[in-house]
Amino acid sequence: MEANRFGDIAAFVCAVKAGSFTSAAASLGLTRSAVGKSIVRLEGRMGARLLNRTTRKLSLTDEGQVAYERWKQILEDLDEVDATMALRRGRPTGTFKLTAPLSFGQRHILPILDAYLKQWPELRADVWFTDRYVDLVDEGIDIAIRIGTPKDDSQLLTRTVGWQQFATCASPSYLARCGVPQTPEDLDGHDTIAFISGQASVWRYQTPTGLYLFEQPGRLNIDSSEAMREAALTGIGLIHLPTYITGNDLREGTLVEVLKPYRSPPDPIRVVYPSKRQLSPRVRAFIDLLIERWESGVPWEA
Repeated sequence: MEANRFGDIAAFVCAVKAGSFTSAAASLGLTRSAVGKSIVRLEGRMGARLLNRTTRKLSLTDEGQVAYERWKQILEDLDEVDATMALRRGRPTGTFKLTAPLSFGQRHILPILDAYLKQWPELRADVWFTDRYVDLVDEGIDIAIRIGTPKDDSQLLTRTVGWQQFATCASPSYLARCGVPQTPEDLDGHDTIAFISGQASVWRYQTPTGLYLFEQPGRLNIDSSEAMREAALTGIGLIHLPTYITGNDLREGTLVEVLKPYRSPPDPIRVVYPSKRQLSPRVRAFIDLLIERWESGVPWEA
């Protein structure tokens, strides 16, 4: 087999995963033209069209689907060989692939990634900060940081590394102007800033009589938790967000928590990774560093 054929196969698999030649080129450190030429060469060798190309997206032909499944498995097997050899050397190498929720990842995973890459200079990292559900096995991801109740998936291993706690808060100026709600029922008379997510925004509170749900649309509705925080800081209204976003503001007093006795139970923050016979050094090293950083308490609750 020609040496460059592996490169052509890698370009094809990456283009299918990324959905475009441009994204694949950026991931592989190539030009868009080089990715396109790799796929043309593959199609020439196969004697069949592998991809349907439009100006908007790529789609697999029937022959392309068969080739993609086999070649993706071959590349994953090669990565597994690399991981096995790295285990023998005892040093993390290769490309570490991680996904985490957008705001949480930017605020609390990036600092750990910075230390991780400085500790292991032979590594590189591909990171996806996104709120969509990522299939680790299908997309070849090493680790996901997930928040909430785990799904039943026998292909994945999981470890809880922290807790997500929601807190209702507002700026001192808003509370001075509009008053402090004393019970969740008092929220009906307040301006709120709600999250737009395609479904009703629900604020949950634990009361002596059970779970109380506040479901009214906000005075201001935004599709970004970071923008909600900024809006609350200006005094527009109350927000209900995880303390990993508002923790510093609460400590500094730029935001003030209300209804604290009614906080709902926290949700687990978990490291999730595919179950393999051997845990690669790059996965083990990242989990160890994360636990080391957070074993005395998560930074947003300091």
